Amino acid sequence: KFRTKGMPGVSRYLATFKRGDYVDIVVDSSVQKGMPFSFYHGRTGVVFNVNRNALGVEMTKIVGNRQLRKRIHVNIAHVRKSRCN
Repeated sequence: KFRTKGMPGVSRYLATFKRGDYVDIVVDSSVQKGMPFSFYHGRTGVVFNVNRNALGVEMTKIVGNRQLRKRIHVNIAHVRKSRCN
């Protein structure tokens, strides 16, 4: 297909994110920098920190019989706005 391979387009980097936004973590394998661990692929979280080219995302993870709040920093290329609400 036309223009489906290679680096992500400019609109991916120009999306604006604010604290409190819901975002989906979807790994883009063409960008290795700031790639989250594989467990977080497909997860939805809340933005708690905004940097120049990364976002701090907070989500829950079930470990044993408890729910932990996990905070990770992810490159903007691996994040998209969620349609969950």
